[in-house]
Amino acid sequence: MNPGDEQGYDTDERYGGTGQTRTRLPGDEDTYDTARRSMRPSRSLITVVGVVVLLIAAIAFANQNTDTPDNPSDARGPAASPTSATGTKPVDTQTSGIPTGHPQTKQGAESAAANYAVALGSTGMFNKDDRRTIVDTVFAPSVSSTLHGPMDKAYSPAFLDKLGLSPDGVAPEGRTFVSRTVPLGSKVTKFTEESARVSVWYLGLIGMSGDGSTDPVRSTWKTWTFDLVWVDDDWRISKDAQKDGPAPVPGDVPAATSEQIADAVEGFGGFTYAR
Repeated sequence: MNPGDEQGYDTDERYGGTGQTRTRLPGDEDTYDTARRSMRPSRSLITVVGVVVLLIAAIAFANQNTDTPDNPSDARGPAASPTSATGTKPVDTQTSGIPTGHPQTKQGAESAAANYAVALGSTGMFNKDDRRTIVDTVFAPSVSSTLHGPMDKAYSPAFLDKLGLSPDGVAPEGRTFVSRTVPLGSKVTKFTEESARVSVWYLGLIGMSGDGSTDPVRSTWKTWTFDLVWVDDDWRISKDAQKDGPAPVPGDVPAATSEQIADAVEGFGGFTYAR
């Protein structure tokens, strides 16, 4: 998820040259007030821009967006794919714990986008070594090689400290840092055998649970759009962007205690997504 639910974040985004990744960094400006400023790569970089939105966690947690979200429903866009089971077997291979080996089909592209959203929204993004592994696994090689530096700068010790984490992304003893992406649906808006554009609507959880926490775990609703390319026998990300919503009306279920949230996060594992 993107940092900030105290948080949320400005819709300021960076653009690079042709074929570049579109991104927003955590804590580029005022960590708790604005989303981050753009990082323009030199013209010599063809596929760059900075850091992935990744920050389901880092952005949503450090900047609460009070702006009116863009129209996220895209009601007149391409029809959504059926959400019922298709009979297609889910991927059964992994790279560093991330599902890989998606088929070169529309369904495969949707599964890849959902699985990559989960990885980029995980707590692993707050640890330098884990973050690099995730980025190298889900991004096209020509893009991932340009992201490590900007991401390391974005996830600085000062930024992690604002989230209550150590420089290694570890929560204090007795507390549990929560950063999780839960895909609710996906749709393909462009597709060829070599490239695809897939949007993933997701519910994000971000915050710190435990005694003394000043940043309780909260939810955020967003749509994450990925441009994918077929590389090394799998779909990989070449560019991504996020926007707020669509968000439902809050329900009347009482909020859980900090301890209950921690127990739930530690007791309920995530999923591998496949159409």
